[in-house]
Amino acid sequence: MRIVVDQIRGQKIDKALTILQHSQRRYYAIYVEKLLKSAISNWEQKNNGSKADESDVKISAVFVDGAVVAKRMRTAPQGRAYRIRKRFSHITIKVDTINQNNTVEA
Repeated sequence: MRIVVDQIRGQKIDKALTILQHSQRRYYAIYVEKLLKSAISNWEQKNNGSKADESDVKISAVFVDGAVVAKRMRTAPQGRAYRIRKRFSHITIKVDTINQNNTVEA
């Protein structure tokens, strides 16, 4: 997941969506793309319905943190059991506008 997120960090939203749609790691990119679209929608609602396509909107921060690990058991030969770890993660995306000086607004 972190590999996909590293590709879009600091990009404008239209370029980031294109990167995610053509990513080699499509399984992970689907989840990040949904989250990015949600962040864009939230930004539009917060800024009185202004369109993100018309404004200079950039991904200001994005990071992935580890979450809980679901532990399962799988049968193994000779009466043994192997542990399977199903890992989850928390993804955070922050979207802001860009000033003329190429700095992100607070």
